[in-house]
Amino acid sequence: MEKYIVEMLNITKRFPGIIANDNVTLQLKKGEIHALLGENGAGKSTLMSVLFGLYQPEEGEIRIKGEKVFINNPNDANALGIGMVHQHFKLVEIFTVLENIILGVEPNKAGFLEMKEAREKVVELSERYGLRVDPDSLIEDITVGMQQRVEILKMLYRDNEILIFDEPTAVLTPQEIKELLQIMKGFANEGKSILFITHKLNEIMEVADRCTVLRKGKYIGTVDIKDTNKEELSKMMVGRDVTFAVEKEEAQIKEVVLSIKDLNVASKTKKDNAVKNVSFDVRAGEIVCLAGIDGNGQTELVNALTGLEKAVSGSVILKGQDITKSSIRQRSILGISHIPEDRHKHGLVLDYKLEENLVLQRYWQPEFQKGGFIKFDAVRKYAEELIDSYDIRSGQGPITAASSMSGGNQQKAIIAREVDKKHELLVAVQPTRGLDVGAIEYVHKRLVESRDSGKAVFLVSLELDEVMNVSDRILVIYEGEIVGEFDPKRTTVQELGLYMSGAKRSTVKENNHAGE
Repeated sequence: MEKYIVEMLNITKRFPGIIANDNVTLQLKKGEIHALLGENGAGKSTLMSVLFGLYQPEEGEIRIKGEKVFINNPNDANALGIGMVHQHFKLVEIFTVLENIILGVEPNKAGFLEMKEAREKVVELSERYGLRVDPDSLIEDITVGMQQRVEILKMLYRDNEILIFDEPTAVLTPQEIKELLQIMKGFANEGKSILFITHKLNEIMEVADRCTVLRKGKYIGTVDIKDTNKEELSKMMVGRDVTFAVEKEEAQIKEVVLSIKDLNVASKTKKDNAVKNVSFDVRAGEIVCLAGIDGNGQTELVNALTGLEKAVSGSVILKGQDITKSSIRQRSILGISHIPEDRHKHGLVLDYKLEENLVLQRYWQPEFQKGGFIKFDAVRKYAEELIDSYDIRSGQGPITAASSMSGGNQQKAIIAREVDKKHELLVAVQPTRGLDVGAIEYVHKRLVESRDSGKAVFLVSLELDEVMNVSDRILVIYEGEIVGEFDPKRTTVQELGLYMSGAKRSTVKENNHAGE
């Protein structure tokens, strides 16, 4: 029997201005979970896209079960038993969950779709692996976490033996992550072989057998997990020691910047409101974090706050001014910066260049236009400053298409634009999603700097470590209601978990602010 089920030998893949994979070798054993670790833009997703047939390498070869193969497209990959859960989902938004799962392998008899059989298989798979979904929901109406489940079910439906997970936990809650890691262990025990791209060192230590590290497109090394630790892995990944603790002084809390009063926001998927009579304040000089399991009204609350959705009732007050019915641009001009949950749908115009994306919120200002004409030199200079200041890695600098950048560098571009823009309130939704440890350390510093410069920061996070380490005050949301308010120095992850799951709730006193 062959030692390796997959061998990627001396793979080189080039794009304009960048060598994404520079002579990289990766070997996967049958039945193992093999982690692929590296900074944003290190070439991990590119390497997996080569294995899945989305890209063709300029040099190197791929062997499956010892035999050299040519994978020209994803259909070839599927025929070889390779499935992939993509970092940015490949789903058709106006199709149902079931239609997306069977797309391309639709069961039919005499040209007619046999949906009953497909539905039964999907329901059986979802129950067996704890990936419960509603087969009839439209993709555009379900949460990002649910869309992740659909991607995994697509792969399972095709009976793939070699499973590629590209940042699978980036959008999941702590409970969902725990379940997914158990599922992955179950797959490995069944004899499936897993390639697992992640930035989360805890997850690698928990489930992986071996780990291959890439840095700036080059192969750094492969280690056995039992012989290493988080500190060594992070140093291999970024080439320096990384601080895992968030360093910050005591918050200097000042006047109220954001005041939410009795806010109700409709749900797209249920008759009941997604946000129910929510009231809270965020003050200058503090980071208030909204914690909760995905799908408990966070998205709708942020959308009503930033203008992406209309509130049913209640009010949003920014520095004493009612902005409940203001447009998105008016809110932006009045001082709201927004790092959105979905970087592709609401954060970037993917077909635009990086420099164009960096001035999306400001291109009409005198600094960047005169007489209705864009001052392209000023835009280029500003973009170069942000690229340098925020370490945004892009093959062609300011003229790089946003769509060609790695997910982590797309996120850095949004953070650069929103933090650099003059703001009173920074709304940061999952700001470190899909970022490596070095970039996470950097983003946390920027959030704390924003707070310390007297701005209000409203953070929405599913990462309990982030919630506990970054925030000055924690609000827990459950089924659209604020069920608890906590000082991170006086609570525990376990206590937060009880409130997040609805097992406990307290009567939150209005304006009961920690530090008052």
